[in-house]
Amino acid sequence: MAVQQWVRHHPHVMVMQPVLEISAADDFVLWPVGEYESYGYLVLNGELTPAEVGAAVMQIADCNDFEPEEEHGPCPADPLGTFLHGLLTMPDLFAAGGFRVTDSAIDTVFVEPGCCNGLETWRDWLDVLDGTGCACFGHDPSSVAEPVGDIVRLTLDAHGTDDSPVIELPADQVRRLVAGAQQDLQDFLSLAGTWAERHLPAHATAVTAALARALDLVPAQ
Repeated sequence: MAVQQWVRHHPHVMVMQPVLEISAADDFVLWPVGEYESYGYLVLNGELTPAEVGAAVMQIADCNDFEPEEEHGPCPADPLGTFLHGLLTMPDLFAAGGFRVTDSAIDTVFVEPGCCNGLETWRDWLDVLDGTGCACFGHDPSSVAEPVGDIVRLTLDAHGTDDSPVIELPADQVRRLVAGAQQDLQDFLSLAGTWAERHLPAHATAVTAALARALDLVPAQ
Protein backbone atom coordinates (compact mmCIF):
# COMPACT_ATOMS: atom_id res chain seq x y z
CA MET A 1 0.00 0.00 0.00
CA ALA A 2 1.61 3.19 -1.18
CA VAL A 3 0.47 5.36 1.70
CA GLN A 4 1.59 2.85 4.32
CA GLN A 5 5.01 2.58 2.71
CA TRP A 6 5.29 6.36 2.57
CA VAL A 7 4.53 6.92 6.26
CA ARG A 8 7.13 4.36 7.32
CA HIS A 9 9.85 6.81 6.31
CA HIS A 10 8.68 9.32 8.91
CA PRO A 11 8.84 9.25 12.71
CA HIS A 12 5.37 8.56 14.07
CA VAL A 13 3.80 10.68 16.78
CA MET A 14 0.51 8.86 17.22
CA VAL A 15 -2.26 10.60 19.14
CA MET A 16 -5.65 9.15 20.11
CA GLN A 17 -8.23 11.63 21.38
CA PRO A 18 -11.89 11.32 22.39
CA VAL A 19 -13.78 13.79 20.22
CA LEU A 20 -17.39 14.92 20.39
CA GLU A 21 -19.21 16.12 17.30
CA ILE A 22 -20.29 19.67 18.02
CA SER A 23 -22.96 21.94 16.56
CA ALA A 24 -23.47 25.66 16.44
CA ALA A 25 -25.62 26.89 19.33
CA ASP A 26 -26.26 30.55 18.59
CA ASP A 27 -29.69 30.52 20.26
CA PHE A 28 -28.80 28.39 23.30
CA VAL A 29 -29.33 30.30 26.56
CA LEU A 30 -29.68 27.70 29.33
CA TRP A 31 -25.99 28.00 30.32
CA PRO A 32 -22.81 29.50 28.84
CA VAL A 33 -21.34 27.67 25.83
CA GLY A 34 -18.55 28.45 23.40
CA GLU A 35 -19.00 29.39 19.77
CA TYR A 36 -18.61 26.57 17.26
CA GLU A 37 -19.38 25.79 13.68
CA SER A 38 -21.57 22.77 13.08
CA TYR A 39 -20.08 19.35 12.36
CA GLY A 40 -16.69 20.06 13.88
CA TYR A 41 -15.16 18.14 16.78
CA LEU A 42 -14.43 19.13 20.36
CA VAL A 43 -11.60 17.18 22.01
CA LEU A 44 -12.68 16.02 25.48
CA ASN A 45 -10.19 16.04 28.34
CA GLY A 46 -9.67 17.57 31.77
CA GLU A 47 -8.32 20.87 30.47
CA LEU A 48 -11.45 22.34 28.88
CA THR A 49 -12.71 25.80 29.79
CA PRO A 50 -16.10 26.11 31.52
CA ALA A 51 -17.64 27.28 28.23
CA GLU A 52 -16.21 24.24 26.43
CA VAL A 53 -17.56 21.91 29.10
CA GLY A 54 -20.91 23.66 28.79
CA ALA A 55 -20.85 23.13 25.03
CA ALA A 56 -20.05 19.43 25.48
CA VAL A 57 -22.85 18.91 28.01
CA MET A 58 -25.25 20.80 25.74
CA GLN A 59 -24.27 18.62 22.79
CA ILE A 60 -24.65 15.33 24.64
CA ALA A 61 -28.02 16.42 26.03
CA ASP A 62 -29.09 17.51 22.55
CA CYS A 63 -28.09 14.12 21.13
CA ASN A 64 -30.69 12.59 23.47
CA ASP A 65 -33.33 15.32 23.23
CA PHE A 66 -36.34 13.29 22.17
CA GLU A 67 -39.51 12.19 23.88
CA PRO A 68 -38.81 9.21 26.17
CA GLU A 69 -41.21 6.31 26.58
CA GLU A 70 -44.15 6.73 28.92
CA GLU A 71 -42.49 4.77 31.74
CA HIS A 72 -39.84 7.47 32.06
CA GLY A 73 -42.36 9.99 33.31
CA PRO A 74 -43.86 13.17 31.87
CA CYS A 75 -41.59 15.81 30.43
CA PRO A 76 -41.11 18.82 32.77
CA ALA A 77 -42.67 22.09 31.66
CA ASP A 78 -39.69 24.36 32.36
CA PRO A 79 -37.13 24.88 29.53
CA LEU A 80 -34.18 23.43 31.48
CA GLY A 81 -36.09 20.38 32.63
CA THR A 82 -37.44 19.83 29.12
CA PHE A 83 -33.98 20.01 27.57
CA LEU A 84 -32.43 17.62 30.11
CA HIS A 85 -35.33 15.16 30.22
CA GLY A 86 -34.06 12.73 27.59
CA LEU A 87 -30.52 12.77 28.97
CA LEU A 88 -31.75 12.09 32.51
CA THR A 89 -34.36 9.43 31.74
CA MET A 90 -33.37 7.43 28.66
CA PRO A 91 -31.64 4.11 29.45
CA ASP A 92 -29.49 4.07 26.30
CA LEU A 93 -27.68 7.31 25.59
CA PHE A 94 -25.75 8.50 22.54
CA ALA A 95 -22.81 10.91 22.27
CA ALA A 96 -21.87 11.55 18.64
CA GLY A 97 -18.13 11.12 18.16
CA GLY A 98 -15.46 8.57 19.02
CA PHE A 99 -11.72 8.11 19.39
CA ARG A 100 -9.82 9.91 16.62
CA VAL A 101 -6.31 8.68 15.75
CA THR A 102 -3.79 10.97 14.07
CA ASP A 103 -0.10 11.00 13.32
CA SER A 104 0.76 14.55 14.30
CA ALA A 105 4.25 14.26 12.79
CA ILE A 106 2.83 14.08 9.29
CA ASP A 107 -0.64 15.58 9.95
CA THR A 108 -2.43 12.42 8.82
CA VAL A 109 -5.67 11.02 10.22
CA PHE A 110 -6.01 7.23 10.42
CA VAL A 111 -9.32 6.95 12.32
CA GLU A 112 -12.04 9.61 12.05
CA PRO A 113 -15.41 8.96 13.72
CA GLY A 114 -18.10 9.07 11.05
CA CYS A 115 -21.83 9.55 10.99
CA CYS A 116 -23.77 7.49 13.54
CA ASN A 117 -20.69 6.61 15.59
CA GLY A 118 -20.85 7.35 19.31
CA LEU A 119 -18.39 7.74 22.17
CA GLU A 120 -20.43 5.24 24.16
CA THR A 121 -19.00 2.50 21.89
CA TRP A 122 -15.34 3.27 22.65
CA ARG A 123 -14.89 -0.14 24.29
CA ASP A 124 -15.06 -1.69 20.79
CA TRP A 125 -11.34 -0.89 20.74
CA LEU A 126 -10.91 -3.52 23.46
CA ASP A 127 -12.41 -6.18 21.17
CA VAL A 128 -9.73 -5.31 18.63
CA LEU A 129 -6.99 -5.53 21.22
CA ASP A 130 -8.09 -8.94 22.54
CA GLY A 131 -8.37 -10.22 18.98
CA THR A 132 -12.09 -11.00 19.07
CA GLY A 133 -13.10 -8.68 16.23
CA CYS A 134 -12.64 -5.51 14.27
CA ALA A 135 -14.20 -2.14 15.08
CA CYS A 136 -15.96 0.21 12.68
CA PHE A 137 -16.53 3.88 13.41
CA GLY A 138 -19.46 5.02 11.29
CA HIS A 139 -19.33 6.16 7.70
CA ASP A 140 -18.09 9.04 5.56
CA PRO A 141 -15.36 8.09 6.25
CA SER A 142 -15.70 4.40 7.10
CA SER A 143 -12.76 4.04 9.48
CA VAL A 144 -11.84 0.55 10.66
CA ALA A 145 -9.47 -0.95 13.23
CA GLU A 146 -8.68 -4.63 12.88
CA PRO A 147 -6.26 -7.06 14.54
CA VAL A 148 -3.63 -8.72 12.37
CA GLY A 149 -1.60 -10.99 14.62
CA ASP A 150 0.25 -8.82 17.13
CA ILE A 151 -0.50 -5.59 15.29
CA VAL A 152 -3.55 -3.40 14.73
CA ARG A 153 -4.28 -2.10 11.25
CA LEU A 154 -6.02 1.29 11.05
CA THR A 155 -7.72 2.33 7.82
CA LEU A 156 -9.21 5.79 7.45
CA ASP A 157 -11.80 4.83 4.83
CA ALA A 158 -12.24 1.11 4.17
CA HIS A 159 -14.93 1.83 1.58
CA GLY A 160 -13.07 4.66 -0.10
CA THR A 161 -10.30 4.82 -2.64
CA ASP A 162 -7.25 2.56 -2.69
CA ASP A 163 -5.03 5.40 -1.44
CA SER A 164 -6.89 5.82 1.85
CA PRO A 165 -4.34 6.30 4.68
CA VAL A 166 -3.48 2.98 6.36
CA ILE A 167 -1.06 2.22 9.16
CA GLU A 168 -0.15 -0.82 11.23
CA LEU A 169 0.80 -0.36 14.88
CA PRO A 170 1.91 -2.78 17.60
CA ALA A 171 -1.05 -3.87 19.72
CA ASP A 172 0.77 -2.76 22.88
CA GLN A 173 1.10 0.75 21.48
CA VAL A 174 -2.59 0.88 20.61
CA ARG A 175 -3.42 -0.39 24.09
CA ARG A 176 -1.51 2.54 25.60
CA LEU A 177 -3.27 4.95 23.26
CA VAL A 178 -6.69 3.59 24.24
CA ALA A 179 -5.82 3.82 27.94
CA GLY A 180 -4.77 7.45 27.47
CA ALA A 181 -7.98 8.32 25.61
CA GLN A 182 -10.04 6.61 28.31
CA GLN A 183 -8.26 8.68 30.94
CA ASP A 184 -9.03 11.83 28.96
CA LEU A 185 -12.70 10.88 29.00
CA GLN A 186 -12.56 10.18 32.73
CA ASP A 187 -10.87 13.54 33.34
CA PHE A 188 -13.58 15.25 31.30
CA LEU A 189 -16.28 13.52 33.35
CA SER A 190 -14.68 14.73 36.58
CA LEU A 191 -14.46 18.26 35.19
CA ALA A 192 -18.07 18.10 34.00
CA GLY A 193 -19.19 17.03 37.46
CA THR A 194 -17.58 20.13 38.98
CA TRP A 195 -19.09 22.25 36.20
CA ALA A 196 -22.57 20.82 36.86
CA GLU A 197 -22.37 21.64 40.55
CA ARG A 198 -21.90 25.28 39.62
CA HIS A 199 -24.19 25.65 36.61
CA LEU A 200 -26.85 23.00 37.26
CA PRO A 201 -26.87 22.59 41.06
CA ALA A 202 -30.37 21.09 41.20
CA HIS A 203 -29.47 18.47 38.59
CA ALA A 204 -25.72 18.05 39.15
CA THR A 205 -25.73 14.50 40.47
CA ALA A 206 -28.19 13.24 37.87
CA VAL A 207 -26.41 15.01 34.99
CA THR A 208 -23.00 13.66 36.02
CA ALA A 209 -24.38 10.12 36.27
CA ALA A 210 -26.04 10.49 32.85
CA LEU A 211 -22.80 11.72 31.29
CA ALA A 212 -21.02 8.68 32.72
CA ARG A 213 -23.59 6.41 31.05
CA ALA A 214 -23.36 8.33 27.77
CA LEU A 215 -19.57 7.86 27.77
CA ASP A 216 -19.66 4.28 29.17
CA LEU A 217 -17.56 5.27 32.17
CA VAL A 218 -17.63 4.55 35.87
CA PRO A 219 -18.93 7.66 37.66
CA ALA A 220 -16.27 9.58 39.59
CA GLN A 221 -16.34 8.88 43.31
